Amino acid sequence: MTILAMDTSNQLLGVAIVKDGVTLGEHVMHGHRDHSVRLLPAIEQLMKETKTAPEDLDRIVVGQGPGSYTGVRISMATAKTMAWALNIDVIGVSSLEALAYQGQLFSGYVCPFFDARRGQVYTALYASSPVKFEQVEGAVNPLFTEWLEQLRDKEEKVLFLSPDIETYRDIITETLGDQAVIPENSMHYARPSVLAQIGAVRQADNLHQIVPDYVRLTEAESNWLKQQERQK
Repeated sequence: MTILAMDTSNQLLGVAIVKDGVTLGEHVMHGHRDHSVRLLPAIEQLMKETKTAPEDLDRIVVGQGPGSYTGVRISMATAKTMAWALNIDVIGVSSLEALAYQGQLFSGYVCPFFDARRGQVYTALYASSPVKFEQVEGAVNPLFTEWLEQLRDKEEKVLFLSPDIETYRDIITETLGDQAVIPENSMHYARPSVLAQIGAVRQADNLHQIVPDYVRLTEAESNWLKQQERQK
């Protein structure tokens, strides 16, 4: 099985081609402001380098969010369009889950998160052990201070993974002390090859129903709901 994986949901633009579990090639680039102009050229270049033709692809795996609203839409629209044109499967994978997989070898809780501004984050919680890796808390959008208090109450080691780790490092260590584990910087970025690994064993999504997972309402949706309430 040959998989094209892509993710533009956050700071990194990531593209990978994985065949039968072997990563043939992987491009990872910073600069989320220009994902829209860099994604397709990155895919084209990687396919050339790995000598992969469009007809060689069996499925496309895409980072489904949460993250930047625009960023999530870029890769989602690209993945769906390519899957439709090639008549192949498309699979959405949580961007938080892909990041959490960086902590598979850790024993304890794994907490991936992305900055959501105004003191909030997008986050989830996973439990990792030598025998299994599983989600114990689904994606949420809490105030980070409140989330840290919940984690502190668990009284177990927590591995934090985030491209925004430096923004929150001090408050993490102040709140959890030795309970918090923060690895080296290279661990804080989800690789697109991990997306492919996760998506390889998932059932295909419905091409016409798969949508970004924003976790919270977009500003336009929130404003519309407020307007409806006022009209009542």
